[in-house]
Amino acid sequence: MKVAHLPLPTVTYVMDAYCGWCWGYAERLAEFAAANGHRVHFTAISGGLFTGARAAPISAFPHIPEANARIGRLTGATFGPAYQQLLAQGSMVMDSTHAAAGYAALRALAPERALYWAHRLQDAFYQRGRSLSEAGTIAEIATAAGYDAGTALGHLADGSALAWAQADFALARRLGVDSYPTLLWTSADGAAVHALGAAGSALHELNARLDALLHDHA
Repeated sequence: MKVAHLPLPTVTYVMDAYCGWCWGYAERLAEFAAANGHRVHFTAISGGLFTGARAAPISAFPHIPEANARIGRLTGATFGPAYQQLLAQGSMVMDSTHAAAGYAALRALAPERALYWAHRLQDAFYQRGRSLSEAGTIAEIATAAGYDAGTALGHLADGSALAWAQADFALARRLGVDSYPTLLWTSADGAAVHALGAAGSALHELNARLDALLHDHA
């Protein structure tokens, strides 16, 4: 007899690939997902930090070096030499719509690895200094993970990845999210949505909050 599997509650990571605090949060989130993937479903969507008029060269945001230093002190995250060079040069445009489309194209290859793709995009930028507007960056990430880069590039070329990115932005707005990273818990029936905690929350705090939500909505 086939056993029916009941839907799991979902933890949604609302992020932006160009968000320094999301990069600082990456290791903590990976630990949280590893500890709880058996009892909740994890996914990620792009929120859209640098869109419209805010899609501008890095030099337009002079606070970034100081913010990165603080992120490093508080989280232990590192920012690679190639990224530091990109930051000093200052001309690369951070366009979150392009980054979100690239993320959506990768996520479509293996939706169950949503957090993995988010972290790989962040690593490409913050460690290797790669523009997330370049199709070559997306192809490299897909290939390195053992997937067909052509499929991901096809999603970019035919506009489907952009449509998925825009749907992510719309969902983030409906959820009331305007800062990143944000973690949200949604009940299995979709009727209840709750914040899981601030980005700086310790792992035991996130686990305790999740325990309480699962208990209250059992």
